[in-house]
Amino acid sequence: MIAADVMDYRELARRRLPRFLFDYIDGGAFSETTLRRNRSDLDAVSVRQSVLSGVDHVELATSLLGRSSSLPLALAPVGMAGMNARRGEVQAARAAHGAGVPFCLSTVSTCTIEEVSQQSGEPVWFQLYMIKDRGFMREMLARATAAGTSVLVFTVDMPVPSIRYRDRRSGLSATAGLSRAVNQAIQVSTRPDWLLDVGLLGRPHTLGHIASVLDQKAGIDAFWAWMAGNFDPSVTWKDLETLRAEWPGKLVIKGILDQKEALAALAMGADGIVVSNHGGRQLDGAISTISALPSISEAIAGRLTVMMDGGIRSGLDIVRSLALGADAVMIGRAWAYGLGARGQAGVTSVLDILADEMRVSMALMGCSKLSDLKGKAISD
Repeated sequence: MIAADVMDYRELARRRLPRFLFDYIDGGAFSETTLRRNRSDLDAVSVRQSVLSGVDHVELATSLLGRSSSLPLALAPVGMAGMNARRGEVQAARAAHGAGVPFCLSTVSTCTIEEVSQQSGEPVWFQLYMIKDRGFMREMLARATAAGTSVLVFTVDMPVPSIRYRDRRSGLSATAGLSRAVNQAIQVSTRPDWLLDVGLLGRPHTLGHIASVLDQKAGIDAFWAWMAGNFDPSVTWKDLETLRAEWPGKLVIKGILDQKEALAALAMGADGIVVSNHGGRQLDGAISTISALPSISEAIAGRLTVMMDGGIRSGLDIVRSLALGADAVMIGRAWAYGLGARGQAGVTSVLDILADEMRVSMALMGCSKLSDLKGKAISD
């Protein structure tokens, strides 16, 4: 199958991955209202066509948190992405660095920050939660610093893990009738390409960063139990102020949907925020990120970097986001689809597709540079 766009890669990933892994990437919380809303509200954003504007050269490069980036985007943290292809986070980081854009590694990655940084050839951004085991958190900050990480992305919209019905139905988090192991084994048996690439050649499988606090023989059940038990619903802005004091690099707060919270992030010394509803994977019924973006961008008024994620499936979606006030976007599912379909080559292809779509969209809007996009969209 020829992949013409990101959604083609979604279909290829669906065909290749065991169902429990694909549904984990693709699904959202509860009835997935917010997941769908992220997409439908982006589709409702109209852009302004402009002709005879001299758009023979369209420039997509920008500066993002002190580093140059070939595109106004970063690869968002995606949990367990390393299971979608052999040593998957390494492959995705290589693709990102080859394309000249940042890659952010999840706390709950399969590959460790040391492996990803060493094997991809460049330091990566690192994503962290405030968890009850503060010793583990301090350990992760030290490991990130040692690995050369300059940007810490701190996720604040997960004080407790949400309920994801797709994960229950697929057998990732619960199984009716059959045991989870048997259910997953049946699914894996129908995906021989994945079984060879990841299940066999991808060994040894580890628990990533969580392995340092669990028995090396622990399985995925212990992994999930530790994570679920260590999310900390008691966290407040004071805890983030402490983190800001301890972390020497750039700090980005991910999970902002409200003007007041964006201003609180600015006041506590954050260098950036991500307007995010966790891709529709946490509070179902929350507003879409594209609808929250304009008022937040207006309130921040350029005083810190404003990124947005949620529903980005094309270069046109990136253009829409920048036109409504984002400095850049983070993409999650888009690169995970590419990885699940064709590994590093798939991620590279997704980034190429997004860049081509951005260039065409900007040219037709009469925009030669990213700053020209401001005010070139209408949110219905």
